[in-house]
Amino acid sequence: MTASDTPPIVITMGDPSGVGPEVTVKALATLSPEERRDFAVIGDKAVLGRALTACGLDLPLVAPGEAGIAVIDVPVEGLPDRFGVLSPRCGEAAYQYIRASVDWARSGRAAGIVTAPINKEALNAAGHHYDGHTGLLAHLTGQKASWMLLASERLNVIHVSTHVSLRTAIERATTERVLETIRTGHRHLRRMGLESPRIAVAGINPHCGENGLFGTEDDDQIAPAVARARAEGINVAGPISADTVYHRAYNGAFDLVVAEYHDQGHIPIKLVAFDTAVNVSLGLPIDRSSVDHGTAFDIAGTGKANHVNMLSALAYAGQLARRRRETAAA
Repeated sequence: MTASDTPPIVITMGDPSGVGPEVTVKALATLSPEERRDFAVIGDKAVLGRALTACGLDLPLVAPGEAGIAVIDVPVEGLPDRFGVLSPRCGEAAYQYIRASVDWARSGRAAGIVTAPINKEALNAAGHHYDGHTGLLAHLTGQKASWMLLASERLNVIHVSTHVSLRTAIERATTERVLETIRTGHRHLRRMGLESPRIAVAGINPHCGENGLFGTEDDDQIAPAVARARAEGINVAGPISADTVYHRAYNGAFDLVVAEYHDQGHIPIKLVAFDTAVNVSLGLPIDRSSVDHGTAFDIAGTGKANHVNMLSALAYAGQLARRRRETAAA
């Protein structure tokens, strides 16, 4: 991450009552002044000021392009004057920050988006009925479908579905959806520099159903998607039993695992890369990366929140921005 004349990457502050403001200012404080100029925070200037105080930091909040922490102030009335409060007004603020970030990215004023955590209960209490960032960003950018990728140094996972019930997740694991998930992961890793990404598709049933003994979804829905992707020239294998595929990927056999549902993908990633995994939205016309943790109301405002995950998200956003510039220049 180096300063340049290119548009900044914008960071949404997240829920004003959560740890988002703290991890944001902490992460930016670790960067050099030149590196900080590559970013601007979309949020509430007063809340960011309280976060700086909570973290014992003394950096000026400035306009984009100036020395300090650049802030694009989006005021929302009625915010609590303290951290750790579940509030519909905070849900409304989080929504407004995200909407502003999309406007900036789609207009070319931002090179990408990094999001701090939001609280889904607060978001819905404010009248914005989305399952989280991924669905909201798809709506704001006019996309019918999007995907969540969790990226880490040794394990990368893309999800067929995320914030739905397990019953609904099985219903959503159609051949077409699994195939599009494989294609989306393949395109992304090629964009990130892998010529022929090695992709594994996890089975949805124990032992991939054991030839129908534990269910037929793997044979009827998953295997046909893998066969079609392979016919398109994608280097993909599966379905592979989920109790072994992540171990194989972590040890270098695969570059990406297609997880069939939320916990099947999140549990292994959070086991091996809890503080460093980055949440990336794919299938959108803009680039978005995020921390992979929640609002942590219990410690918000104490200055204790770990900013390592935010640093990883900023670094990944920088990679995405560079790749986009290289593609545009080619």
